[in-house]
Amino acid sequence: MSQKKLKVGVLGATGMVGQRFVALLENHPWYEVTLVAASANSAGKSYAEAVGGRWALKSAMPAATARLTVQNASDVAKIAPQVDFVFCAVDMSKEETAKLEEDYARAETPVVSNNSAHRGTADVPMMIPEVNPQHAAIVEAQKRRLGTRKGFIAVKPNCSLQSYVPALHPLAEFGLRTVVVCTYQAISGAGKTFESWPEMVDNVIPFIKGEEEKSEKEPMKIWGEMKDGKIVPATSPLITAQCLRVPATDGHMAAVFVKFDRKPSKDEILARWKAFQGRPQQLALPSAPTPFLTYFEDESRPQTRLDRDAGNGMAVTIGRLRPDTHLDWRFVALSHNTVRGAAGGAVLTAELLTKDGFIAAK
Repeated sequence: MSQKKLKVGVLGATGMVGQRFVALLENHPWYEVTLVAASANSAGKSYAEAVGGRWALKSAMPAATARLTVQNASDVAKIAPQVDFVFCAVDMSKEETAKLEEDYARAETPVVSNNSAHRGTADVPMMIPEVNPQHAAIVEAQKRRLGTRKGFIAVKPNCSLQSYVPALHPLAEFGLRTVVVCTYQAISGAGKTFESWPEMVDNVIPFIKGEEEKSEKEPMKIWGEMKDGKIVPATSPLITAQCLRVPATDGHMAAVFVKFDRKPSKDEILARWKAFQGRPQQLALPSAPTPFLTYFEDESRPQTRLDRDAGNGMAVTIGRLRPDTHLDWRFVALSHNTVRGAAGGAVLTAELLTKDGFIAAK
């Protein structure tokens, strides 16, 4: 990388994920936040004024970003020439978000999105960089469709699956046949804190709209194959999921049950987890955690409060691997939902796309 940092815009910068983008990028070696944007209601205010008392992170708001004037995220013609690329975390309808992201791409401004609007678009890569970095190549087909030279959209998957898909991926050689998973998801996944959502104190809600469908379908695209300019979803394993909201601030836990075509031994599973390195680790990307996967022998780990910040919130921790009475094996896994599962995962995706030449200075 050259010494000159790329100019980055954060769309939806005042929301919880937008705030996480701002915090993670404060001292990034490759990127500098030079523009923040949100709804028309926030436009014209300083970032500090627009966020007001809603700053949800323990770390202080970055002073340089606090002074920036918030722009209207919908003003594509004004914003696009000012930045090299944008991160997107807008709070809009799926249809509005899809159009907005495509408008930025057509304005020759790459979009790395936290939103779900384009996760099902066949030529948009949906990436966990350690799992499917090869899908970045589909960007060339997308650019042909859009008629762009530099502009494209890349997305990260839903936060609910980013603890268990990385844990399953190194075991694919044994033939993943059936996966049963139950996720226990923190309130920040709904953009909430206990102050703004007191109903969650001492409570569990057994329904999160859309999460189970995403948990079951999105891994199929992640494990899919590129063919004729599209990503064709995988047909196995069969995944069935339940998703619950639990009274934790951050961190999504998954209880996972797996059936294999060829049942591995416990030692084989542990060896695969210990040895696994994705391309981000091999390239030593700035946000890549080392190790990516950590297994605890202690049966009481991982724990949300103790382990969600592993690898600066970018690592996945695993525990309680044991035989299952109906399938083959069961285990638990944990990831930080607003870091690895949201803004941090998008930043790592951008780093990979930058390293591979898809994102560059205009």
